[in-house]
Amino acid sequence: MGDLFTVRYYGEFVAFFLISTGQKDISSGITGLLMAFMPLVTMILAHYFVSGESLNRFKIFGFLLGITGVVIVLWPSLVGAHSSLLSGLLILFATFSYAINAILVRRLPSYNPVVTAAGVMIISSLVIVPLWLWQDLPWQQSYSLTASLSMLWLGVGPTAFATILLFAVIGSAGPTFLSYINYVIPIVAYFTGALLLGEAIEWRTLAAMIFIIIGIALTRKRVAIE
Repeated sequence: MGDLFTVRYYGEFVAFFLISTGQKDISSGITGLLMAFMPLVTMILAHYFVSGESLNRFKIFGFLLGITGVVIVLWPSLVGAHSSLLSGLLILFATFSYAINAILVRRLPSYNPVVTAAGVMIISSLVIVPLWLWQDLPWQQSYSLTASLSMLWLGVGPTAFATILLFAVIGSAGPTFLSYINYVIPIVAYFTGALLLGEAIEWRTLAAMIFIIIGIALTRKRVAIE
């Protein structure tokens, strides 16, 4: 159990680091689209590591559609050798980390979601704070009120509170069910980025979003047992 906890905590830290690094060169909308690949990775891993989560033809076809959407998103970087290619790959690696985390949580014995979420936050902080102090020298920096409030919200809302919910949902419904939240992640991230940050809406990324969402939808389709 201790080994699973350790891997889970460091997996969360790796995901945070990869997303923060990757978003330096790509938009929040593209990040949201790439993060939608997480349920498809979870589905593949669950087939091997979670009982009752076997693959079927719909899941496989949905996975292929999702891959198609990811390729559409990354294609300009692939053919143009843009610096954003590395950033996109970092986001994809983060989705693998989240998928592995979901599987590991499912394999844990009975646990209290609040306790395990606190463990994730504590271990992640122990890892990242020394790097932050060494790399950024925060006592020499100035932070705007907007930046400070943004960091506070990221820490309390979509990190701490969301982690409690994550453990609770995985424990009761399983990792594949949890991964279906990625239906809304690409839509919310894409259009919020356009609305609040002025990010461009392109037909290519819209097409990618449709492919990915349809792919996720197909993975939920049940095959009748004869």
